Amino acid sequence: MALGFLRSGLRRPWMTLSLLGGAGGAGVAIATDRGYIDWSSVGVVRFGRAFFSAGAIVVDYKWNMRGKESGSPDYREMMSTIHKRSAERLHRLCCKNGGIFIKLGQHVGALDYLLPEEYVSTMKVLHNDAPQSSLKDIKKVVAEDLGVLADDLFSEFSEEPVGTASLAQVHTALLKDGTMVAVKVQHPNVKSYSEVDMSTVEFLLNAVARIFPEFELLWLAQEMREKLPIELDFVQEGKNAEKVAKMLKHFKFLKVPGIYWKHSTSRVLTMEYCNGGKVDNKEYMDQMGIDVNQITKNLGKMYSEMIFVNGFVHCDPHPGNVLIRHNDKKEVEIVLLDHGLYQTLTDEFRLDYSRLWQSILAADLEGIKHYSMALGAGQMYGIFACMLTARSWDSLAEGIDKKERSAQEDREVREHAALYMSEITQLLNMVPRQMLLLLKTNDLLRSIEYALGSSENASSFINMSRCCVRSVAQHEASLRSSRWGRLRVHVRRDIKLFQISAYELYLWLTCTSVVRWFRRTLGGLTPSLIS
Repeated sequence: MALGFLRSGLRRPWMTLSLLGGAGGAGVAIATDRGYIDWSSVGVVRFGRAFFSAGAIVVDYKWNMRGKESGSPDYREMMSTIHKRSAERLHRLCCKNGGIFIKLGQHVGALDYLLPEEYVSTMKVLHNDAPQSSLKDIKKVVAEDLGVLADDLFSEFSEEPVGTASLAQVHTALLKDGTMVAVKVQHPNVKSYSEVDMSTVEFLLNAVARIFPEFELLWLAQEMREKLPIELDFVQEGKNAEKVAKMLKHFKFLKVPGIYWKHSTSRVLTMEYCNGGKVDNKEYMDQMGIDVNQITKNLGKMYSEMIFVNGFVHCDPHPGNVLIRHNDKKEVEIVLLDHGLYQTLTDEFRLDYSRLWQSILAADLEGIKHYSMALGAGQMYGIFACMLTARSWDSLAEGIDKKERSAQEDREVREHAALYMSEITQLLNMVPRQMLLLLKTNDLLRSIEYALGSSENASSFINMSRCCVRSVAQHEASLRSSRWGRLRVHVRRDIKLFQISAYELYLWLTCTSVVRWFRRTLGGLTPSLIS
């Protein structure tokens, strides 16, 4: 017998839950475009737990919001209460099912200004508090993949992981030659559970989209479906690490751990061990005498280079993946970990995105409209620009490098995000897939700035401007067939870069401490530039 399910909105065929008879008794399977998956082998309990959790959330909203007038104080108060209760249910589900469900929760926790704050704050803890596998299970994976017992390969292997994530956990170990390494090991059964868990997530998100069209999150399932196989392949992660280390080698403040390929497979990745404090730990940085403003500035440099110039972007900069430390030369380093999730940007997308940010930084509203529409936002270009910057439209019109962000503006942005939830979810289904991980990356970087108390200001956008200019100039030069044409492009680029540097110098000269220094030194004869 069979129970027909909803047809997916993700171009997937009918999904059918069937009871299959056989010599071994009844089993449970799901039919997809990839064939039947035997649920008896991966745990029908996981589906049941997800199904009933989602059902409880739906009933909670439908039952308690009946008769409430949209927009009234009573409506908003009740909605906030249900958001919080539902987010806690979702958090418990993610922790119990683990694996892909943790990954889903982490995605939700990274979507500041896009989802209700109750969901974001509740799910954000999953970035640092994912369930861990037992040491016995971890060593079993090592033995299966490397063909040798962990105790025979390593002279020491830590009993407790130094980090736990949705798909894997990391242990410190000593190689037989005494070298300390970090060993990232995939949680057992994550790969075997992945297909049925993704089908479950897709089914539930489709069901929720039909009941609550304003919370349509099908784009999230699409993104997870596309990126998950890559994240489950640690060989690809190792290649990504080596690629970005080579790409950004001119940044002396950046450290990417090296890979020990001899002791690495698709489920086990052995890396150079790098210690340090989490990037959002302001107390640690104060104790170590590290300037938090310099850290956020260097993060901005690094990510601007990845996004605008190279089009190869590390998309998981949550605090557990970014460490800060002093190296052997006593220089401050940013250690970038977990290279499983990268976004490769097409040249067309990268150029439109660069020009959009140039328009944003110039407060060019027509340019914002044009390039937002070019990136798929349509007539919702205003909402899109506000989502991208987490700033109000008034601030965009005035210039976000001129108007400092305030607590009042933050509240306004969140209120508008709640008010335009339906439009936001529609927009997220319209924009290119490349944009989704960039939005997540932007929000994670902003959350780091917030934790360090290093809010964005005019200087925050200096290097972004430089990278946008270089990106556009590089493209324009490639279109010129003559050496003279390319030279003209390079001259225009250098003039713009000089103007940006002059503006940066002006900002430095006009800072309060420098003004006071000039006045003390020159006896009050302050140059007109800084008066």
